[in-house]
Amino acid sequence: MIITMSDILNIARKIVDIFLVWFIFYYILKNIKNNVKLSLIFKGVFLVIVLKVLSDWLGFITVGYLLDYIIQWGPVALIIIFQPEIRTILEQLGRSKLLGRHKVLTVDEREHLVYEMVNAIDYLRKERIGALIVIERDISLGNYIDKAKKLYADLSSDLLIAIFYEGNPLHDGGVIIQGDRITCAGAVFPTSNSSKLNRRLGTRHRAALGLAEETDAICIVVSEETGRVSIALKGELLYNLSIDDVRMLLIDELRPKQESEYDDAEEMNEEEIYEEDR
Repeated sequence: MIITMSDILNIARKIVDIFLVWFIFYYILKNIKNNVKLSLIFKGVFLVIVLKVLSDWLGFITVGYLLDYIIQWGPVALIIIFQPEIRTILEQLGRSKLLGRHKVLTVDEREHLVYEMVNAIDYLRKERIGALIVIERDISLGNYIDKAKKLYADLSSDLLIAIFYEGNPLHDGGVIIQGDRITCAGAVFPTSNSSKLNRRLGTRHRAALGLAEETDAICIVVSEETGRVSIALKGELLYNLSIDDVRMLLIDELRPKQESEYDDAEEMNEEEIYEEDR
């Protein structure tokens, strides 16, 4: 018997198909086990299926007719009734990065994010209120979020200022932003042991650099002693930035990669045209 390349591809396709089905069932059962309401949903769906099979077998026309309506409209009702639980599962799925980047912001959302961030940072530096704000990008920060105080609030400068106000019990930790929402506060990050870091810099700066060394997050620090703003990014600490520097860096770093590449190509074309004109 000769095994062709087509046979090998068919076998591989079936193995991948079985693995995906197994993974989906495993993920669903794991969440059902850890959630009481989802367990009740599963039991209710199983009961409806059993009743439908029995009604068809015993010839119960009226019961079967009612169960057909339940099966037809039941999924819609479950989505409406159990919306919070479904949202929780989707958020967990998003944090695990199975669907890629957590969220790609639109132009308006990016502008709103930068506007609120800059306003908050400007106020914090003028009042010399210490702060550590982290923006998640492609690498998940789920491990730090799980150990912090969950907020899941819309981003606003007033909320950021309130979190880092000295009387707030969460002001010592860091804030993590996912997309355009504040996910948590009071997060604790690993500190950097880099010898290049100025010894006079405090724990916030070391935590920001430590996180930037391990992830691609944007880590913004406001010094409580001097009011100076620093940003840790790609394993480096950019110290004593102006508010305009912060604004421009955020705009540039929050652009999608494709958009950044397109803008760079446009700049190169403009330079080439300028050289030709000269």
